[in-house]
Amino acid sequence: MKYNWQQKDWPNFQYSIEAIENLLYDFFQRTGRIGGVLQGLSETEQAEAMINLMVSEAIKTSEIEGEYLSRKDVMSSIRRNLGLNPELPIFRDKRVEGVSELMLAIRRHFNEPLSEKVLYQWHTMLMRGSKGIQIGQWRSHEEPMQIVSGAIGREIVHFEAPPSKTIPAEMEKFILWFNRSYSKIKKPIIRSAIAHLYFESIHPFEDGNGRIGRAIAEKALSQSIGRPVLFSLSKSIEANKSAYYNTLKTAQRSNEITEWINYFVKTVLDAQIDAEQEIEFTLKKTKFYDHHKDTLNERQQKVVRRILEEGYQGFEGGMNARKYISLTSASKATATRDLQDLVQKGIFKPIGGGRSARYEIQF
Repeated sequence: MKYNWQQKDWPNFQYSIEAIENLLYDFFQRTGRIGGVLQGLSETEQAEAMINLMVSEAIKTSEIEGEYLSRKDVMSSIRRNLGLNPELPIFRDKRVEGVSELMLAIRRHFNEPLSEKVLYQWHTMLMRGSKGIQIGQWRSHEEPMQIVSGAIGREIVHFEAPPSKTIPAEMEKFILWFNRSYSKIKKPIIRSAIAHLYFESIHPFEDGNGRIGRAIAEKALSQSIGRPVLFSLSKSIEANKSAYYNTLKTAQRSNEITEWINYFVKTVLDAQIDAEQEIEFTLKKTKFYDHHKDTLNERQQKVVRRILEEGYQGFEGGMNARKYISLTSASKATATRDLQDLVQKGIFKPIGGGRSARYEIQF
């Protein structure tokens, strides 16, 4: 079996967009609508919406690779790097600082051409704190670069990338293609889909290729629409990780990539739908704070803030007395009294009763 890069037509990707013409039209409609909604928000609300989407992207692009970062730490790091809260601490977890810095770099410099230098910088940010691997340079080891799963001795090889000695030439071609494709491929998602697949198939770094590849996909989309994208692609991918890996695996066995294009377009649309809900939630949250900020005690403020950090999808399992006590260190009697007070004020909505009683925020 030959992989895509071993075939004579590499990297001359072929595809049909007949089945997704309507979805491509939806993308442009949603892009305009999200931009319009965002413009209707205040500067503070715009900043909050964009920070929430960046935090989601940072966390989910790491989760896809099996790394789990603290949402609170990532949020603090991004806010500090934006200059909104310069007093916030620098975290010992270098992964948090690195991925936060990468999120900002992708958005601040989206319109600049891609280059070897840029990719090295991204990789250096992302791999901050990593040991035992080559950082900020192409891989150079002689052993094959393989994507494998399974126990030692019974590994399944899903993909083998080009040998390290060919990487400088392969990446030179890729970077040239990426910068030229800006004017040649008019449909943003198509360019983004190909860019991600093309980069992942070369797999030029020793580690971090998936996260850098998703950053490249985002850069391609941002360049094509003329502003940083306002959604989290990785959040949408992570929601069905197996579909991502399976479709990518199939695409890396042929240079006919219609199935990959179809998957990627639907994934981007899912991300846009999620972003619309996230932006709408940000607006509700701001109004909620304005209305209730003087009616909550310190414990209640802490709990409400923690729930709202979870975004429009809400606090998993709802709030209950046990969680309230854990978050505030209040006694059981105080927690019960605080929760009843929040219900009476119309801030919490009770669900269920007795010991299984839980609460959701009522906007």
